[in-house]
Amino acid sequence: MSWTDPSAIGYPAVFGGVLLGSVIPVVPTGAVVGAAAAVAMTTDHLALPLVILLAVAGAYLGDVITFAVPRFGSEALLRFVERRQQADRLTKGRDQFARRGWQLVVIGRLVPAGRIPVLLAAGTLGYPWRKFLPSGLLACVLWAVAYALLGIVSGGIFDSPLIATLLATVLVLVVTVLTTAISKWRAAHQTGGSR
Repeated sequence: MSWTDPSAIGYPAVFGGVLLGSVIPVVPTGAVVGAAAAVAMTTDHLALPLVILLAVAGAYLGDVITFAVPRFGSEALLRFVERRQQADRLTKGRDQFARRGWQLVVIGRLVPAGRIPVLLAAGTLGYPWRKFLPSGLLACVLWAVAYALLGIVSGGIFDSPLIATLLATVLVLVVTVLTTAISKWRAAHQTGGSR
């Protein structure tokens, strides 16, 4: 396989882009997966199962790193957080992770801008590795499949890899904007209703 072969560039770009975006949110990881899935549907340069597998692997490794940073430095970080948060809020956070931590990890991965706060909170509050690792893997599989489906849809509509990739990227952005707007609306509605 030579570097002029699109798959030689495409597969590392999927894994590396998702990994980088999962650790440092500068790469729109959903768009990377959707675009790669669209290319897989419209060309023979990428295989869809391998795109999904690499997306899961990059996302999972990135999430493990993000979770591990506060987990390994949790004593100092926890003291820092304790000075800035009320004790009852920290207790409430621990209780939520104790009762439904795996759900928080999965939902945090699927909701735009939810993953990093959830992972940092889980690591800081000492959520156990034995619970995080399987829930994190489930979250990454669901996430990769969801964004690959957007690429599959766009690739099924258009035969052109460029148009399918652009449509997949637009679909990912639309889904992200809609879910963010719905989350903000629900938060505002719940806050307004509790007054």
